[in-house]
Amino acid sequence: TSTACTMLSRVSKGLARPGSRLLSGAAGSEKLAMVGSGNFGSALVRILGQNALRHDIFDNEVKLYVYEEMIDGKPLTEIINETNENVKYLKGKTFTNNVVADPDIMSAVKGATLLIFVTPHQFLKFDALQTAELGPDCKAISLIKGIEFEEGGPRLISGIIKDSMGGMDTSVLMGANVANEVAADEFCESTVGFATEGAGAVWQKLFDCPTFRVGKIKDVAGVELCGALKNVVALGAGFCDGLGYGGNTKAAIIRIGLKETAKFARLFFKGIQDDTFMESCGLADLVTTCFGGRNRKCAEAYAKANKAKTLEEIEAEILQGQKLQGTLTAKEVNHILKMKNLEHEFPFFTTVYKISYEDAPFSALTETPY
Repeated sequence: TSTACTMLSRVSKGLARPGSRLLSGAAGSEKLAMVGSGNFGSALVRILGQNALRHDIFDNEVKLYVYEEMIDGKPLTEIINETNENVKYLKGKTFTNNVVADPDIMSAVKGATLLIFVTPHQFLKFDALQTAELGPDCKAISLIKGIEFEEGGPRLISGIIKDSMGGMDTSVLMGANVANEVAADEFCESTVGFATEGAGAVWQKLFDCPTFRVGKIKDVAGVELCGALKNVVALGAGFCDGLGYGGNTKAAIIRIGLKETAKFARLFFKGIQDDTFMESCGLADLVTTCFGGRNRKCAEAYAKANKAKTLEEIEAEILQGQKLQGTLTAKEVNHILKMKNLEHEFPFFTTVYKISYEDAPFSALTETPY
């Protein structure tokens, strides 16, 4: 109750902070809401909070939808709003105090003109959002790394968001962005994949800062597929590490993985740009994910255990509530390839899946003809 009262008070008083202002979608204003508050979302909302104050086109307040959890007997949203820190998923890093956590998704997105989705895609639900009171000409951007499938082939998360939200203009942001390094303000780059120039420009302005440089390219599908499929490649890289292979082997796996990523993108989607694979979302994200990140880490542990534990058991043990994207994407990709009788065209993706979920030995990683 105290959290609800605090938040009501903030809204009614126009945040009651120096320089704060109440905007209701008027010309020249963009109201921000982030859906998701895990490790990566928390790292990026630090940037959004700063940029909302830096640029006049954005409303000062940044709403952060948080799935409510109790931390030492206290609601997580209450802790975030009192300390400006997500103590569960990004301990030790603070937000600007214009970031306001809200456990009610309808309240969090009310009046928003810019929706940022950064929740594991298995948790993405639209029942509530379809009836939310959004601001005029609301746009969305997906930071979610994964794909789903339907009878015709793969379906992009951005496409699911667009369709579920009544045709909303939906872009994507993907790049070489390991969350803890972003939170530490270490220099990195990212890529906005957009469908309309106006959306590309506003998302670039929202995320770009001196330590987080954002490029943009008119290729939603290409950027998004790079972000999704690199996690499958990272499983292969993790297997390499767990088996004690050196840099040569991992470099080969990265090259093969990038080649199959580009082939998959061009096979199932039109308008894929060659340049996309040389942007941060392509080669750079693939490299960093294959040397760091949760998918590589869990795959390494799986290989070291020689399948004595399942990937799901290792996920629960190592990630403590966070979710792997690579395993789910590997399943979805294999389903599509099997359905289309294309497994032989993508031997690397198929091998990673079979090592992960069937009886293929780890030696298949280097013995399969690519």
